[in-house]
Amino acid sequence: MSRVGKKPIDIPNGVKVTVNRELVNIEGPKGKLTQKVSPLIRVKLSDNQIIVERLRDTRQGRSLHSRGSAASLHGLTRTLIANMVEGVTAGFEKALEIHGVGYRAEVKGKKLILRLRFSHPINFDLPEGVEVDTSRGGQVTQIKVKGIDKQLVGEVAARLRAIYPPDLYKGKGIRYLGEALRRKAGKTAVT
Repeated sequence: MSRVGKKPIDIPNGVKVTVNRELVNIEGPKGKLTQKVSPLIRVKLSDNQIIVERLRDTRQGRSLHSRGSAASLHGLTRTLIANMVEGVTAGFEKALEIHGVGYRAEVKGKKLILRLRFSHPINFDLPEGVEVDTSRGGQVTQIKVKGIDKQLVGEVAARLRAIYPPDLYKGKGIRYLGEALRRKAGKTAVT
């Protein structure tokens, strides 16, 4: 049995949860999210809590495919639903910072315009459900990615970082706020 999967999820005030056979809908003050659930997992509501449990504990019920088991799917499903509850109540945020002379970012409508080492500005289209904020104390070198879907927020932040990952020699590039960068020593001249 999955340790994570056994924990019930508390439903905060102002959050509405509906469970159909293989679909969980969660609606809160910040928005609405939907998650499809495996037929081997059952999600039920009880006493203002969401409970996730496996239907069968047989060998066939535990084995889904060669890379995982229903126990791992049990914990995964519970974590995904818990993230949905947190997302519709508080939301998620990832912060990035840009290092480099003259490097900056600005938001225009649903596009993020990055001016980096390239000869042209990079126009990054923001997906639906994600907001980007660059107005942090007048600094245009910090980017905050916000949204209610944890997976989408993390994916957008990773795609932004992949545009110009931090250089290990000079430290230039886009990195997560507080990310430790292990700098390499440059070449030394032999005399």
